Amino acid sequence: MLHLKNLCKEFAGTPLFTDISWHLKKGERVGLVGENGAGKSTLMRIIAGQVEHSSGELQFARGATVGYLPQDGIVTRGRPLFREVLGALDDLQAMESEIRGLTASLEQASHDDPGYRELLERYGHLQEEFRLRGGYAMEAEVGVVLTGLGFHPDDWDKDCGTFSGGWQMRIALAKLLLRKPNVLLLDEPTNHLDIEARNWLEEYLCSYPYSVMLVSHDRFFLDQVCSRIAEVWNHAMTDYHCNYSNYLLQREARVDALREAKRRQDEEVEKLEDFIRRFRYKADKASLVQSRIKQLEKIERIVLPPERKKIRFRFPDPPKAGKIAMELKRVTKGYGARIVLDGIDLTVESGEKLALVGHNGAGKSTLMKVLNGAEFQGGERAPGHNLVIDYFAQDQADALDGSRTAYEELYEGAPYDMVPRLRDLLGAFLFTGDDIHKKVGVLSGGERNRLALAKMLLRPANLLLMDEPTNHLDLFSKEVLLDALRAFPGTVVFVSHDRHFIDGLATRVVEVEGGSLTSYHGDYEYYLAKKSGEAIDTPAGSSHLEPRTSLLEPASKKERLKSREEEKQRQKEERSRQKRIAEVEGAIELAEKELARIEEKLADPVNSGDYALLQQLGGEHAAADARLAALYGEWEELQG
Repeated sequence: MLHLKNLCKEFAGTPLFTDISWHLKKGERVGLVGENGAGKSTLMRIIAGQVEHSSGELQFARGATVGYLPQDGIVTRGRPLFREVLGALDDLQAMESEIRGLTASLEQASHDDPGYRELLERYGHLQEEFRLRGGYAMEAEVGVVLTGLGFHPDDWDKDCGTFSGGWQMRIALAKLLLRKPNVLLLDEPTNHLDIEARNWLEEYLCSYPYSVMLVSHDRFFLDQVCSRIAEVWNHAMTDYHCNYSNYLLQREARVDALREAKRRQDEEVEKLEDFIRRFRYKADKASLVQSRIKQLEKIERIVLPPERKKIRFRFPDPPKAGKIAMELKRVTKGYGARIVLDGIDLTVESGEKLALVGHNGAGKSTLMKVLNGAEFQGGERAPGHNLVIDYFAQDQADALDGSRTAYEELYEGAPYDMVPRLRDLLGAFLFTGDDIHKKVGVLSGGERNRLALAKMLLRPANLLLMDEPTNHLDLFSKEVLLDALRAFPGTVVFVSHDRHFIDGLATRVVEVEGGSLTSYHGDYEYYLAKKSGEAIDTPAGSSHLEPRTSLLEPASKKERLKSREEEKQRQKEERSRQKRIAEVEGAIELAEKELARIEEKLADPVNSGDYALLQQLGGEHAAADARLAALYGEWEELQG
């Protein structure tokens, strides 16, 4: 479907990609991963034809179409939502219009007309093509996609211009999915989706009939959708034929092997250089020295890319608190005539990691604001003993002062005893060197979010209220934040649309729906199982709740058995691969020893006059060197 041949891209003389050769097959779903700035979005824009590459070729299958969804910047207005999205199927609409015209012409034309047969053939051909391409169901399909992405039927007649930025991106995504391009490029498609819409998109992409390449900072989404991971790292692309979780394991093993290969190469280079230094000025060793110099020049040096930087931090130890962190009793909160929270009760116990879930607009952020002390119309808010709250709002990064530098923004709210540690704190959040003097107004979304999180570390709190803290964080930063929150001994109430983040942190899930709250005393998997009606063991101390409408249909027994068999086969192949790697590494060790033995004989002054022996040893050395190169080639192939 797509073939990149020796693709290169440079910016101001600095290489971003170097000689990338890569192939995307029909029906593959590939996750594109790499650090921020590695070039993931640039590569997608090159494939989409929006950015020129420096050299190399892009080859598409004949008739292939490309569709690209950027991270942001798409705004549509002037037409009702349904008509705008239906416009994505303009070719089918044109076909439908032609069919209507042909129908009218056939009704008026005489059977004896010379052109009647031609009209009839064209009508039959168009009608069949229209049917095969789903033309008769196109309006129903538009409805399915809009509903799946979270648009209520009441919204379908609204002008597109009335929708906010996040919903604008959903409109663009809906149009792209309906067009069904042969190569579908999605750059952070889940950024503006709630969990229900993400679950729907997962299922849609898993059954998508063509090729998909996507960038996402949602680990669970990558695991569910992608069967292949392409890593952009060190100006190159490396393939891993697995999901994201397995990629992390395989990548670590590959980097470890690369480090070991570099260590061995360094030893070999040092040995050659030592020989050259010792015998460079001895006439009787001139040929041997020249041989070593040529050997040294042939060695393709292994370059280890710099270690990935990560945020490393822990939240300050919280002040001691009572058993109950916060209690809401019969709280009602509304906006005008619209009641968002209708007489709700909620008790948050100290030490809980409580996740609020529900569709967009259900009232999760409103509940967070009430917990933080915002006004409400009725009921009671009862803070626990010695409660100290720190609140991270959904738009917390927007509350930063754009005229200040990163250091000044942190300094403004820092207690006196924290001032000497501010630079260390900024360094922990990847603000190093001159970065601390950057104006907040020029920082990226991810940088502003990291700075806002850093401000939470200035003062100790025992209740953290965090509304979408992972927005704009990359996969690695999310993992570090997750580890820090797991280790935090205080209480956390949080909202997140990242399934992996919720799975890893939540000890209780509270669903906000229809103005009321429903608690599920367990982790997120327990919540999903209860929602789908799946039979599970109830955790000790949990309340029995009736199953409700399914959010995620459980896999059938046949599918689970198939999945297990595939996993067994993968494990078998992996064991076989690891066994062969061990065998090759053993053979490499023996070959290196043999090569060293031959080199010692060649370097021995006693043999310097025995030309027959030197000739024999030279042949043996060439054969041993070729054998070693072949073994290293096989080893690299096994690692790839």
